[in-house]
Amino acid sequence: MPTLPAHAPHPSTQMSTVLSTLASLAVGTAFFALWFWLLPGWLGFRVETAPNWRWLAAVPSVLGFAVALRCVWDFGRTGHGTPAPIAPPQKLVVVGFYRYVRNPMYVGFFVGWIGLWIIFGHANWIAILVACAVVLGVHVFVVRYEEPTLQKMFGVEYIQFCANVNRWLPRLRPWSPEL
Repeated sequence: MPTLPAHAPHPSTQMSTVLSTLASLAVGTAFFALWFWLLPGWLGFRVETAPNWRWLAAVPSVLGFAVALRCVWDFGRTGHGTPAPIAPPQKLVVVGFYRYVRNPMYVGFFVGWIGLWIIFGHANWIAILVACAVVLGVHVFVVRYEEPTLQKMFGVEYIQFCANVNRWLPRLRPWSPEL
């Protein structure tokens, strides 16, 4: 009977990784779609009215959303879960952009939406206040729900991660957990 090489992952592990990655991408896509559907109206997005200079903001916008999408991928591929609290990662994700900042998905979304707002938005005080409330709400959610939940799930590993990687401001050099 043939045996697998010592370095080859078991087929059921490979299938589990593929399924969790696909689930994570599905949840991430639904999350992206929800935000793209909900936010543009109250932000005053109007595609036809963007002046030429505003299109420079497309660069950080695309990069921000690309970071968020990569983080969704990492949740499935490395963490074997999704960004959704009902199907969280089974392993602490400390790869890719998570080596620079603890919440790169939120940071990526923030940068992406700021870029879109510069391109298409017409700021008014209500939209600015609502945007500030959303940012504050995300911060409170992270501090009061996500971080305690992750500490319960991953214990010392998560505490070490928090001690070495900032919540919102990226590090200049990637952090590597001791193996």
